[in-house]
Amino acid sequence: MAQVKAVVLAAGKGTRMQSETMQMPKVLRQACGKPLLHYVLEALDFLPEKDIILVVGYRREMVEAAFGAYPFCVQEPQLGTGHAVQCAREQLEGFSGTALVCYGDMPLLRKEVYEALLQQHRASGAVCTLLSGTCQEELPYGRVLCDAQGNFERVVEDRDCTPQQKAIRDLNVGIYAFEAEELLACLDLLKNNNAQKEYYLTDVPQIMKERGGKVQVYRAQLDEQIIGVNTPEQLAQVEAFLRQSGRA
Repeated sequence: MAQVKAVVLAAGKGTRMQSETMQMPKVLRQACGKPLLHYVLEALDFLPEKDIILVVGYRREMVEAAFGAYPFCVQEPQLGTGHAVQCAREQLEGFSGTALVCYGDMPLLRKEVYEALLQQHRASGAVCTLLSGTCQEELPYGRVLCDAQGNFERVVEDRDCTPQQKAIRDLNVGIYAFEAEELLACLDLLKNNNAQKEYYLTDVPQIMKERGGKVQVYRAQLDEQIIGVNTPEQLAQVEAFLRQSGRA
C-alpha cells in the first residue's frame, strides 16, 4: 500500500453524553464493553499504530492512558474539524503520502470501506476523495453536491440545505483521503466566517478544486455504518448493531 497516515478526530467532550457521574471524552464511552475508539482503531488495523495520529482534547490524559501506543496531538481550544486536522500538522509535515481523516466516535464503519476509499483515491490520482454514504436514517449530515456529470462541486451543511438539497441522499460522512502536502497548504486557507467561528474541514475539498486539484467522491451504501454517537440513544443503537454484526 502507498504511504498512508490516518488522523483520527477524538478531541470532543460529547456534551449530550455527560452526566454528573460520567465525565469522560466521548470516544471513551463504551459500547458492548469497549470504548468507541477501540472499534475505529480496529477497523484501521491495516495501518501500523505509529501511522495513526489521535487528535485529543477534552480530558486527553484519559485517552492517552487508554491508547498509549498511538501518537497524539492536542486540540485546545477546539475550533472545528479543520482546526483539529491543523493540530496534526507537525506529524504530517514533510509527509508526501495520503492522509486519511476519520472520526473516533463512528464505531460501525468497516475496514473494507476505509480500504476501498483509499484504493479509489490512489487509482484516480485525486488530491481529495470524499466518502459519501446513503442511509435510511435521518442524519444531520451535509450533502455532497455534484454537477450533471457527477463531478464534485461542494458540500452543503445540513442546516444550510434548501428543501431540494435536503432530498439528496448522498451524505457527506466527514471521512476523506487527502494528499497530505496539498491538505496542509489548503488548511492555511481556511476561514472561520460562519456563525460558530469554526474552521470546517468540509471547506477544504472546494478550496482544492478552486486551486485546480482533482476532487473525487467515493459513493457507497453504508446505512448504519455512518451513525456517529452523539446521544445515549445513538449509543444504544450502535450497541445493537455491533451485536448483530458479531463485532461486540
